[in-house]
Amino acid sequence: MFKNLQHLLASSQRNERIILGLMSGTSLDGLDMALCSFTGHGLQTKIKLLQFETVAFDEDFKSEIKSIFSKKNIDFEKLCLLNPWVAQQHAAIINTTLQKWKVDKNDVDIIASHGQTVYHAPKSLHGQQKFGNATLQIGDGDHLAVATGITVVSDFRQKHIAAGGEGAPLAVYGDYLIFGKQGEDRILLNIGGITNFTYLPGSMNSHEIFSTDTGPGNTMMDAFMQQHFAGKHFDEDALIAQKGTVNDALLSALKNHTFFKQGFPKTTGPELFNLEYLQSAQQQSATGNESIENIMATLNKFSADTITAALQKIMVTEKTYHVYASGGGMHNPLLMQQIKTALPNITFNTTAALQINPDAKEAVLFAVLANECICGEGNYLQKNIAGMPAVSMGKISFAD
Repeated sequence: MFKNLQHLLASSQRNERIILGLMSGTSLDGLDMALCSFTGHGLQTKIKLLQFETVAFDEDFKSEIKSIFSKKNIDFEKLCLLNPWVAQQHAAIINTTLQKWKVDKNDVDIIASHGQTVYHAPKSLHGQQKFGNATLQIGDGDHLAVATGITVVSDFRQKHIAAGGEGAPLAVYGDYLIFGKQGEDRILLNIGGITNFTYLPGSMNSHEIFSTDTGPGNTMMDAFMQQHFAGKHFDEDALIAQKGTVNDALLSALKNHTFFKQGFPKTTGPELFNLEYLQSAQQQSATGNESIENIMATLNKFSADTITAALQKIMVTEKTYHVYASGGGMHNPLLMQQIKTALPNITFNTTAALQINPDAKEAVLFAVLANECICGEGNYLQKNIAGMPAVSMGKISFAD
């Protein structure tokens, strides 16, 4: 048997596997790295987070990604060049970090690489009848494997689309395996650039589970801050938003989109919710001269209102829900306070209460998907759940 297949088989049969989960989100903050220990798979999955670190991207990296990110018209040569280049940049970060952690690369069974999303195009957004759902992540798995010397599982979203999904959100799979609890109705709320949540019923009946995007989290606030404040990538501690007053006319225009009327599950991205979307809403509401502080306050309220409206759609009065937050938005005090105020009877925690660092959660979840790819059986979910096809995901790249 080919030696790499033998190694992969041996890894899948070990009592313990070490998997390095990677996540680089649309906010381009940096590369999240979660080193995880796994035993079992499916509903028997047990996981320990051994190490976690986020290494910030430098301005050159951010600039290169932004040159093509979420744009319909780009330099195609640049896209071609960035695909291996992103992998090489990630590999350099990984190699340095493993040395810092004093972890031998030979002790790491798998790298689970999400890659860098550059365009997300569900059919509901592109609207072209002859084409289906599509998404594109760059940071080639082969280049990453060769540069680190570690087998890589990557490009998870394509199988999800091929099997009938939209390529997002994928958090539901890992959420179900490691966060579900009999007898407690849980909502795993992730506020990244785009917000998504997973509903985990206390019945643990997979037919009742689903995950969906709700709309913007940080993406529009971050983009607006970067447009008006050189060197600032986000509204730290909501200091700018808290100086402003919500403009109700602008808020109403921001909410006036068919996306918010669509049923669950659904996905979206910065391709829709961006500064052009804000400009259009300002034109509709005649608020083009509104102050920076008031716009930030309104964008913050826009994210909070659309998140709470989505959560309220799935809540019934006779149940008690526990919300566990993660993602960069959980650090925004104004955003979180507005969500909690709108949902006064809900218990809020972060995933730290479930023994997973909330900043590490997405990287951990891709490590879970890689664990399922190499040793799972794909039978822990029922077939034909909307937006949640029962498939294993990821493409395998060997180091030699």
